[in-house]
Formats: sequence, structure tokens, C-alpha cells
Amino acid sequence: MRVSREEAAKSRERIIEVAAKMFRERGFDGIGVADLMKSAGLTHGGFYGHFASKEDLMAQACSRAMEGSQNTLHQVAERGGGNALSAVASAYLSPRHRDRPGEGCVLAALGAEAARHGSPVRGAFTRGVRSAIDMLARLVQGKSKRAKRERALAIYASMIGALVLARAVDDPELSEEVLQSALASITRIDSTS
Repeated sequence: MRVSREEAAKSRERIIEVAAKMFRERGFDGIGVADLMKSAGLTHGGFYGHFASKEDLMAQACSRAMEGSQNTLHQVAERGGGNALSAVASAYLSPRHRDRPGEGCVLAALGAEAARHGSPVRGAFTRGVRSAIDMLARLVQGKSKRAKRERALAIYASMIGALVLARAVDDPELSEEVLQSALASITRIDSTS
């Protein structure tokens, strides 16, 4: 039975959405194509009609996850008004974000794994990092464009690192301390500029 182009496009979108969530929850190697397709409500046989390889899907899923994260952070920044950076850092370094890796930052969930993959996946991460740095550079204070970019890079690295550490430890108090310390550092640095 043939499916229409519209149905095929919907299936492809569903696969990408499911993969974006499941890769962040389980890692790239933590779920296979058959289980991804099953979770998307499709059969394994149709995978290669949509994607050239699992790596192709990984790159597209990471791009989609980064776009979603960027959209969320832009909305948080807009709602934050004059305290946009603080609002973004607070949302990013929250227990809710820590506890929902499948819905959160793909860099914190998969960054170390991405470093071991090829250009399609690493290219998706590169585009996402550039976009995030550009957004943060507009939120921070600084005397020059370069100073703002440096500060944005340091803040982004701090946020990602703190989230990775907070997820990695098995001590809830230490996890919370990591998040709160990073948040305090980011908001203190920006307010003294």
C-alpha cells in the first residue's frame, strides 16, 4: 500500500521528533532503529525510505532538538525583559530541565557522544552552538562585540557543564548545589559588568 507524500512527510516528522527525545534520554547507541520506528508507530522497514542512515537521523534529530531549545530560550528571554539573561539561566539550570533530559538541551545530553561522530552530527551541534552563542551575546553586557561573545561562550559552557554535572551525580543535594552555584555565578558576573 502506497502512502501519499503528505503521509510520508508526517511520518518523517514523527520519526525525527521521537528520535530527538529518545536520543536525549538514552544516548545515540542506547536505542536502535527498530525501537525508534516502533516508538514512532511505524515499521522498521520504512526507515530507509526516510533517512540515508541512522547517522542521518541523528543529525536531523539533533538539529530539531536544538531548534526547539533555541525557540524556548528565546521565549524565556523575551518574557525576562531587562533580566533576560537571568531568566534564561534560571530556566536552563532548573531542576525541571535537569530531570527531563528527553525534553531538554541536546548538548548537555549528547555533547560527549557527538564528539565521536562524523560531520553530519557534529555539524548539527556546531550550528546549534553558534546560534546559542549569538543569542546569549545579545543578552550579556560588554564593552565590545568580542567581549560580549567571550562572555556568552563562558556562560554557555558553564550552563552546559553544570547541567551535565547535576545529572551525573547521585546526591540530590549536590546536584541542586551545582545548579544553584552556576546560576549565582552567571547572574553575579553579568550584574558586575
